[in-house]
Formats: sequence, C-alpha cells, structure tokens
Amino acid sequence: MNYLKTYMLLAGLTALFMGAGYLIGGPTGMLVALVFALGLNAFSYWNADKIVLRTYGAQEVDESHPEPLIRNYVTDVVQMAAKAGLPRPRVTVIDSDQPNAFATGRDPAHAAVAATTGLLRLLTRDEIRGVMAHELAHVKNRDTLTMTVTATIAGAISALANFAFFFGGSRDEDNRGGVIGAIAIAILAPIAAMLVQMAISRAREYEADRIGAAIGGDPAALARALEKIEAYARGGYVNYDAERNPATAHMFIINPLNGKGADSLFSTHPATHNRVEALMRLGVGQATRRAASTLVPPSEGPNVGPWG
Repeated sequence: MNYLKTYMLLAGLTALFMGAGYLIGGPTGMLVALVFALGLNAFSYWNADKIVLRTYGAQEVDESHPEPLIRNYVTDVVQMAAKAGLPRPRVTVIDSDQPNAFATGRDPAHAAVAATTGLLRLLTRDEIRGVMAHELAHVKNRDTLTMTVTATIAGAISALANFAFFFGGSRDEDNRGGVIGAIAIAILAPIAAMLVQMAISRAREYEADRIGAAIGGDPAALARALEKIEAYARGGYVNYDAERNPATAHMFIINPLNGKGADSLFSTHPATHNRVEALMRLGVGQATRRAASTLVPPSEGPNVGPWG
C-alpha cells in the first residue's frame, strides 16, 4: 500500500508540474514540464535521502565518536535496528538546538536516521531511544520513501512557484496566459503542502508510535519525549533549516516549524497530547500483561495448612 500511495502521489505532483507548464508556456511548456517532472521523479527516488540529509547538514557518526552522548545514541540505534530485524541504518547528527529527529531512505537497506544535537543534549537516554525507535518504525513500515520523495518534489514545486511569481509571464497581448500562469503557479506551493498532508497520513504517525514503542520497549519514554520536543519546538528552539524548507516538516517526529506562517499549512502530525494518551494506554496494557504473567497460579488442591 505504501508503494501504491507513492505512485499516486508522484502522479499527482507530476500533473501539477504539467499544469504549471501549460499555464506558463502552453502545450510546449506542458511538454517541458512533463520531461522535467519525470526526470525529477527518477532523481528523487534514488537521491532524495541524500538531498534531505545535505539540506540539514547531517553528519554521519559511529561508535568511535569522542562524545559519549553520540556513542550511546549510535549504539542504541544499532541495537534496536537489529532487534527490529532491520539492516544497520546510517546514523547521522544535525547541528540544531531544537530537539527533533527523522528517518529517510528509499528502503530499509538504504535507510538513514537523523537526530539533532538538541535531542541528544536535552532528552534522557531512554527518551532518545524512544524517539529513534519511532524513526526505525518508519523504516520498518517503508514510510520513508513516500516521506522523502514528497519532501523533494513539494520543495521543487515551491521553488517553481517563486520563479513563476517573479519571472513568469510577459504582459503583452500575445501572452496573457503567461501572466495568468504566473499568478496560478504562485498558488501551487500551498497545493503541494496539501498533497503532503494527504500522503503523510496521521494514522502513519500513530502506527510508528505503536511499533516504535514495541522496538524501544518503553512507551512512556516515547510519550515523555514527544511532550518535551513539542514544548521545546514551541518555546523558542527554532529549527532554521526547517523554517527555510517547510516541505520537509512532515518528516520530523514533531512538526519543527515555530507556529507561524506555513506551520498550519504543513500540519501533518496528530496532536501531541493524543499521541501521548495512546502511548500511555499502550504502556498500561503492557504493564497489565506483564503483571498477569507473573502471578502465582492458584492451587488446584484443598488447603492443607495447619488449620486445613
């Protein structure tokens, strides 16, 4: 189903490119846009993860890193990936004060996870494990292909909108369509954002929370992490790269935008308090099952004590 959703998404975004090309340049513009969109789709499939990691300046790290926090982070990710039956992902760090994380890659064999320095500094180790288990759940569910390709193409449409707004369409009698096209293209970035919302469903985040809680083994730790990340993101810890690239906001475990402008437009995440409540119910269920499994079974025979 995830692959089907990806193909449907790519078809929709390609149609947007073609419509934009037609409005700006007529049939010739539409053909150029089609060729460009097909090339971008192919390029995104193979390279979108590299583009996203480069956009955020993600640096790959391993167990030999001199910082203990980073060594623990790498060790925990590798252990949890093995527990989940996944190949070892690339483990990266992003220099940002805002605690946050995401996963990327076209499939589990080419996956990468990224955590910000703020996440490693401001959260406890068990909370970091919970966050990265959530990201590994996205890898396991093969969500990362849709998430990464969507970010790249939606960002390209936003760039096209800006280009058309400033440079598109002459105002002579022979090219009125170009003027209309330039205005219409300027509206395509919000449309691209809506496609992101459609493609990255809220149910997908709940599912990653559920599976991540199983991988990490501590739903309460993930719940605490979500609350902290939400508080820091809204409390002045700005992710400047995310603000400059809002089409990637859906990739993070918590929306990294600061609540202004495009934040509501790219609101692809469920409400944090709803996610926390679901995780706490999951944790209570696990605790109940563990307690039941440790109960001493009642004796089947009569009481044979001193007063029996």
